[in-house]
Amino acid sequence: MGVISGLFRGRGHYFQNVWRFRYIREMTNGSSVNPSNPYASQLNSAKDMVDIFEIVKKVVWKTTGKERAGLMLGLANLGGGPRGFVGAFYPLATNIIVVNSLPLRRIKETDPALYKPYIFHILLHEYLHTLGIIDEAATRAKAYEISAATFGKDHPVAQFAADLSRFVPKLVYPYYGWQPSEDYVLELVKGFDRSSTASYIN
Repeated sequence: MGVISGLFRGRGHYFQNVWRFRYIREMTNGSSVNPSNPYASQLNSAKDMVDIFEIVKKVVWKTTGKERAGLMLGLANLGGGPRGFVGAFYPLATNIIVVNSLPLRRIKETDPALYKPYIFHILLHEYLHTLGIIDEAATRAKAYEISAATFGKDHPVAQFAADLSRFVPKLVYPYYGWQPSEDYVLELVKGFDRSSTASYIN
């Protein structure tokens, strides 16, 4: 997918006024979160979305034995409105995951501690779609199963998967095949899915 002309306008102001980020700090500072968990340590050390996706792939392979190569990641301001906003979506019959940059920015501004867990959850959810899990309820259930088994049920990643609305009340999961109603500008993330290309790209 290339760059599509046009931008969502006038929607960011809405979220600056109504965003209420619900975060229980005990979930990251409490003793129930195991700091020695290797995946939690890797997530904490991840530098960017590329690093986080590599962890997502390893976790999914470990728990399901499935993987998909050759994916791309695009960032776009998909805006939002009174009914909510989409965190990310996987366009049908493509090899790209599109992440809404608006909530990413707001989460980073309001509580950076949840930035990486949020990215992990969003990428995990959409990656499961790329692996053929179409039903939304089944995708959420699998995302929670993987997250809880990998990080522990009290880790923020698992808490996101259990009930995202506790943290981001206005975020909604799109139905499979959803597309934005307006044009948007797509920024491709360089180096995404690098483990799939490292063997043949110098």
